[in-house]
Amino acid sequence: MTKTKYLFGAALLGTCSPAVAQSTKQSATPKQPNIIFILADDLGYGDLHCYGNDYIQTPNIDRLAATGTRFTQCYAGSGISSPSRCTLMTGKHSGHSRIRDNQCPVGGIRGLKISPRGDSTYNRRVNLLPEDTTLATVIGTARYRSCLVNKWHLDGYDPTATPNHRGFDEFYGWAISTAISNGPYYYYPYYRFHGDSLININENANDAHVRHNTEISTDDAIGFINRSKDQPFFLFLAYDAPHEPYHMDQTSWYDDEAKWAADTKRYAALITHLDDNVGKVIGAVDALGLRENTIIIFASDNGVAVMAPRKELNSGGGLRGTKGQLYEGGIRVPLIVNQPGRVPVRTVDNLVYFPDFMPTLAAITGSTKALPRHIDGMDVHELFYGGNVETGKRILYWEFPGTQRAARQGDWKAVTVKKGQPLELYNIKEDPTEQHNLASQYPEKVKALDREMKKLHQPSPNWPLPGEKETK
Repeated sequence: MTKTKYLFGAALLGTCSPAVAQSTKQSATPKQPNIIFILADDLGYGDLHCYGNDYIQTPNIDRLAATGTRFTQCYAGSGISSPSRCTLMTGKHSGHSRIRDNQCPVGGIRGLKISPRGDSTYNRRVNLLPEDTTLATVIGTARYRSCLVNKWHLDGYDPTATPNHRGFDEFYGWAISTAISNGPYYYYPYYRFHGDSLININENANDAHVRHNTEISTDDAIGFINRSKDQPFFLFLAYDAPHEPYHMDQTSWYDDEAKWAADTKRYAALITHLDDNVGKVIGAVDALGLRENTIIIFASDNGVAVMAPRKELNSGGGLRGTKGQLYEGGIRVPLIVNQPGRVPVRTVDNLVYFPDFMPTLAAITGSTKALPRHIDGMDVHELFYGGNVETGKRILYWEFPGTQRAARQGDWKAVTVKKGQPLELYNIKEDPTEQHNLASQYPEKVKALDREMKKLHQPSPNWPLPGEKETK
């Protein structure tokens, strides 16, 4: 692999919020640890070896699972990126949150979307507003220094809605509007934000494939860790991999797979390369002697993409559906939690989902007093540390306004993925692949879940539905 170098310079001087200037004598401890949250992009439930994959090499992430806690029933906040990340950052499910889809039909800001494949279209996007309390805002009240690296995806087309304007002290990555107006931005980017300063990665000029974005993001993350080692920190490291397009020039791990298509090799290589860089981040923490004082969390923002080599690599882990759908394959994701001496080695089947991270990390950092009044997640930090929390009685809820909705309570899940179609009903414990619709056998169960789902949906001005008015 091409060796990378840090891109820290004068632009860094503009990245910090006023809170950075405050001195602190506080240091992270095992009971109030640093937090490194690593989020993959479009990684399927079955893409990791520790979740049953027999094709893709992920030794570093596997080691996190083997020496920590692995969750088998963790759910993303949505089936696609923006709403899923919004639920994680705000603690509100997609029937309550600011952002409920990647695009909105009303309001927001209009802009040009150029997909990684090169096609373009105009659409409208919603962004987080200054009054939206984020996870970084909450944790910051416990004097944690925070940084978001790489993908935010909650800024819409508003250049003032980047992470460093929504609670994070530092930001290194790309924004939606800048990525669109300045050319290639995914795996070999030429433009990148350092705070509010847009810098050039000169090695990648003229679409040269020299510095891969996974490596750039790792360097940014390690730089932040080194600068923040003497105080508690929260690092949100949101890699792009393995989101399409599958641009990966280094595929040596899989070059001997003669039967694999080129994109299959690239997809697998993106994941193994991601794993290799996760190992570098862990190595940096170890080198500073911070490992016992640091909790590492690994997850994916949603299920496997439609264009991924799902059948060849079993990326969906046998689950029904893909990214963009509320079937299990679109929203069930890996979740691994690791902290030596604190997080036990075990597998946990409790139901957890992205809105839980705000109250959970608030409890771990001692910032619960800063939590907003109306959030939808629950504190499950005892599950991280060997205890038990009853999570099956509540209702987990998802929606794409007007088209799809789903709810999970205990073993039961009601879901519809097509506009105007009736709810399907599945017993996920007995039928995790959602093959046997039991709606006709248990009509009262369907009605009960339908009533609860309607209560959980709150009208939105950006996704208005016929006959409803926005609630204040």
